[in-house]
Amino acid sequence: MTSGDETPVRVGVFGLLGSGNLGNDGSLEAVLGYLRTEHPEAVVDALCGGPDAVTARFGIPATRLHWYRGEYRTASRAGAIAGKGLGKLVDVFRTAAWVRRHDVVIVPGMGVLEATLPLRPWGFPYSLFLLCASGRLLRTRVALVSVGAAEIGNRPTRALVRWSARLATYRSYRDSLSRDAMRAMGVDTARDEVYPDLAFALPTLPAGAPSGPPGPVCVGVMAFHGGNDDRARAEEIHRRYLEGTTRFVRALVEDGRPVRLLTGDECDAPVVAAILDAVDSPLVTAAEAASLADLMKEMAAADTVVATRYHNLVCALKVGTPTLALSYAAKSDALMDRMGLGAYCHPAREVDADRLLEQFRALEKRSVELRRTLSERNIVAVRQLEHQFAALTSALFPAADHAHALREAS
Repeated sequence: MTSGDETPVRVGVFGLLGSGNLGNDGSLEAVLGYLRTEHPEAVVDALCGGPDAVTARFGIPATRLHWYRGEYRTASRAGAIAGKGLGKLVDVFRTAAWVRRHDVVIVPGMGVLEATLPLRPWGFPYSLFLLCASGRLLRTRVALVSVGAAEIGNRPTRALVRWSARLATYRSYRDSLSRDAMRAMGVDTARDEVYPDLAFALPTLPAGAPSGPPGPVCVGVMAFHGGNDDRARAEEIHRRYLEGTTRFVRALVEDGRPVRLLTGDECDAPVVAAILDAVDSPLVTAAEAASLADLMKEMAAADTVVATRYHNLVCALKVGTPTLALSYAAKSDALMDRMGLGAYCHPAREVDADRLLEQFRALEKRSVELRRTLSERNIVAVRQLEHQFAALTSALFPAADHAHALREAS
């Protein structure tokens, strides 16, 4: 993009990155891979939840998303409440000042336009609105890339999400349900495209075909308490999820199957500990994954995966291992259907261990066929993401896109 003394393009990445969620960081990794390949001259930094972790892992400068350090702690004392309130005001100016320093800001994947997990309007929805409003005001291009969306009932959250989407320069979604949800919430999506989740662009090792006796099963667990509309019965939902998942793991062990417990966020650790305590067997072990690459390595070595978190599912499907989803939102069902495994979803809110075991055995009987299906679907996903990155260059880096067209023409 640059030649001679031209100023290099300044790119910011934004989101709850470096905060312990492997899926969010995997989306960032995919976008950084695109930037380093297609726009190596770009100067990149982040405004994110965990700046130290992002800098340490990805080697880019990073700034803390919120001025108030206790943003994600429950505020009960007057001082904490006042600190949070002041932080919301300070963040208006901090966000605008950060946006002003960039030509382009990318929000890489993540479910930034949904509330399928508990979410308060003054949390991330407010931060995203500040970003998109600052971008529009300061003429900085803001791109929501392969993001997840869902219809939101809570009015303040719905309004912030709708206006964030409207103010963005570029939008694409990771499934058709997300685009439909934004259309239903009043956003003009006529020019918005649907592409696979960004994690499908990450490098991976294909799964090995199982041989010999039944092998290990990866079970991805989650600190699941329902969604934004389930707060009144959150503990009941969590108890049913944990009990059903524990019974399922115990049944696998009784069949002599090694079970490898996986997480996707630091907050999932207590669920792993509870299952290990309840199913006291050397056949049950826990992995310590620090990235989506670590998760994919575990899943590639398994015969079968049963998982809850969305990006646990993405990793399993990407490496081509037959997968059963403990589905907590429509996005999981849509992903499984897209990859040819739509029949293998089980509700996370009502885990029935006996029914889950039946579905698991039916899945394993079709293992060879489903591995072929996943291989074919993954090829398609990679091609679609190549189109996504080309579209992103056209929308956000017009000078580079023009130079590329000239090279192609000559």
